[in-house]
Amino acid sequence: MSNDPLFQPYQLKHLTLKNRLMITSHEPAYPEDGMPKERYRAYHAERARAGIALTMTAGSASVARDSPPVFNNILAWKDEVVGWMKQLTDECHDHDCKVMIQLTHLGRRTRWDKADWLPVVSPSHEREPSHKAFPKKAENWDIARIIEDYADAAERMQAAGLDGIELQAYGHLMDQFWSPLTNDLDGPYGGSLDNRLRFTFDTLKAIRERVGDNFIVGVRYTGDEELSGGLNKEDGLEISRRLKDSGMVDFLNIVKGHIDTDAGLTDLIPVQGMPSAPHLDFAGEIRKETGFPTFHACKIQDVATARHAIASGKLDMVGMTRAHMADPHIVAKIKRGEEDRIRPCVGANYCLDRIYQGGMALCLHNPATGRELEQPHAAVKAETPRRVVIVGAGPAGLEAARVSAERGHEVIVHEAANDPGGQIRLTAQTERRAEMIQIVQWRFAECERMGVTFRFNSFADADTILDDKPDVVIIATGGLPHTDVLKAGNELVVSSWDILSGDVKPGENVLIYDDAGDYPALQAAEKIAATGAKVELMTRDRSFVPEVMAMSLTPSIRLLQKQDVTFTVTWKLDGVRRDGNKLVALIGSDYGGVTREREVDQVVVNHGTRPLDDVYFDLRSGSTNLGEVDYEAFVAGTPQTVTSNPEGSYQLFRIGDAVAARNTHAAIYDALRLCKDL
Repeated sequence: MSNDPLFQPYQLKHLTLKNRLMITSHEPAYPEDGMPKERYRAYHAERARAGIALTMTAGSASVARDSPPVFNNILAWKDEVVGWMKQLTDECHDHDCKVMIQLTHLGRRTRWDKADWLPVVSPSHEREPSHKAFPKKAENWDIARIIEDYADAAERMQAAGLDGIELQAYGHLMDQFWSPLTNDLDGPYGGSLDNRLRFTFDTLKAIRERVGDNFIVGVRYTGDEELSGGLNKEDGLEISRRLKDSGMVDFLNIVKGHIDTDAGLTDLIPVQGMPSAPHLDFAGEIRKETGFPTFHACKIQDVATARHAIASGKLDMVGMTRAHMADPHIVAKIKRGEEDRIRPCVGANYCLDRIYQGGMALCLHNPATGRELEQPHAAVKAETPRRVVIVGAGPAGLEAARVSAERGHEVIVHEAANDPGGQIRLTAQTERRAEMIQIVQWRFAECERMGVTFRFNSFADADTILDDKPDVVIIATGGLPHTDVLKAGNELVVSSWDILSGDVKPGENVLIYDDAGDYPALQAAEKIAATGAKVELMTRDRSFVPEVMAMSLTPSIRLLQKQDVTFTVTWKLDGVRRDGNKLVALIGSDYGGVTREREVDQVVVNHGTRPLDDVYFDLRSGSTNLGEVDYEAFVAGTPQTVTSNPEGSYQLFRIGDAVAARNTHAAIYDALRLCKDL
């Protein structure tokens, strides 16, 4: 490994980082009462144990009471944070992993009706579009108070034993001072660039007075807002030089863009279907211009790109943050010569989208992430090998096969199609979602490596399954589209799957009725609109496709707006009738008292799936548990021991959409927590 650029040590001031891979600051929203307790510590320790050189805790740890988190961030303004951060830091240090934290004041990027209901503060009254709060314009006493808050928080982190801190300056208070778009103060903190930077340098000075010269302090900031009238590239280069020349900063962590809108946030942190590593060259320009330690992370999903970033001299430390959510053992696998076994980040952004909706970060296809206390990233061998027969090779079936094989069981998988993948294979037909197929490819490769037997083109009935003499049967057959939802005319509609699979040709004037709010309706709209057809996407909800969260929605909105697709909310499709060679859509409302008619030539209905479960019910009477799941054991992570039919010869379970229509994460999570204890 001595010749691998990624495994060259890096000296940052007095700090020796054992390799060039890092996890950049991010908030997975695991704190409890604002504190990084056991779940938070287990998440970072798992990655430290695997060999990462530096883990940055907390995106946006709050330094002040009037910077209330809009999702579950660490409260760095509380003294009790010291003890919790020390426990996390000590455990990571045990594995020679350095620890830092990102500190910030959110400024206008929060809401006044959170926490203590204090006014939002910023250098102007300009509202941020995303959070919609009109801020108070900062007074001198606000500025003095917040500078002290930063210094207090830095001192707490030093007391906790951290190796350093990072100040956040993109979209938050610090760069709200920087940008002419968000600072209309008079001097000394407004006007010229010198004045607009004064808050930052006053803060850095206060921090250095508390922590001294040896504590690492960096800044993660935007080098170009990419907004008319905002900070441009030349401004960014000048700010970079000034940060270096101040003598108070030890590293620069570069981003590019703005985060005040969903679209801006998605450009700064790209998602599936968007280019990988789009700002790497920009970060390299700043490093070349300043000759200063430069860090960067932005959709660097694969080791080859990370290696290039270091080998080419663009970066000193490369962040693979979402990639480490998908696979915390990247470094260990590279060291073992198993780079090809790294579980890929597919850019689905389930992690970030969830936290912006108030949930905790979860990886779409690694359900152990964030659940390290309950779920294993690597299953342990079972004491007694068993024969596990699985029906269906979609994401749930493949995960069940992978985990069962990892446990040492003999595994047989029946799949009706000639390839694995299930619904994901259909999803990946849309070009911008093609990365999803890696969820299937990785699991299939792991299963083949462990000797799982696959029987494709096998329409397995009960007799076929019983011929395998199973100890355990897992039904993962998924579901089929359900469109029988109208009062009249169900026979006249087609499903989103019909469009995506190519079984039905798109019409020229199409109404898509989305009553599930998930990806198939959106993808069908994209495919139909691409033909030049007139498309209306209708939902009874107050917002369209609510199950597709903000950042993941951005690429699709851009495509559909260019095609002039119409989005209609709060209306529902009641029926369809034929009128000559046209269809008449009968439209109503949950709010009552109004109806409409719409003449179209095609109606597409998206209403989720119904379980494909005949074989499950055929097998139930012969099972020891009659298909019953002990939910207490399932949640607690203990084996299933239900024996309601002692005469049975096998345990029977079903998972994923064979139970009910849910999502990919739910299907894979079902499989993991069932099979890890088989």
